[in-house]
Amino acid sequence: MKKTIVFATGNQGKMREIRQILAGMDVDILSMKEAGISMDIVEDGTTFEENAVIKAKAVASATKHIVLADDSGLEIDYLNKEPGIYSARYMGEDTSYDIKNANLIERLSGVEDEKRTARFVCAIAAVLPDGQILTVQGVIEGRIAYEPKGSNGFGFDPIFYLPEYGCTSAELSEEDKNAISHRGRALRAMKEKLKEVI
Repeated sequence: MKKTIVFATGNQGKMREIRQILAGMDVDILSMKEAGISMDIVEDGTTFEENAVIKAKAVASATKHIVLADDSGLEIDYLNKEPGIYSARYMGEDTSYDIKNANLIERLSGVEDEKRTARFVCAIAAVLPDGQILTVQGVIEGRIAYEPKGSNGFGFDPIFYLPEYGCTSAELSEEDKNAISHRGRALRAMKEKLKEVI
């Protein structure tokens, strides 16, 4: 019988990315909504990994399936690694990313290239039906751009500049982005771990 993985997110952009990267595994991948799970989860961890585990455990309490959860965000070195674990809630949960991105660019006004270093971090936790917990992390290094560019990504992608590609994360094709993104790297690492246990 085909196994089911429930991914603790309602974000459709994220679900599309997850399904593309985990393609080839003989599993059904459902979002929380598709699995009929609705809950508010308080993410009060101090690291991306702790928050991913908190989310995965909470959703696992409502299903017998394998549960995956991720926590990811942007760390800007010049801003003491802000917005970090508060990336989704930066400037308030309902604030648009256009406003968030403009704010971060403004806060780096006058800061030269080599001090604009930043990274996207993604931690993924899996809770298996027997209670076992697996965690992985993926990172991609870049810089904060001087202006938003591109429309292929979501969130902070338009201001995350990749020097080796000469463009922002939002200017990459979906395939290229999945190949190098923090979430792509973490998902592929988790895929390898899951293959050993499924």
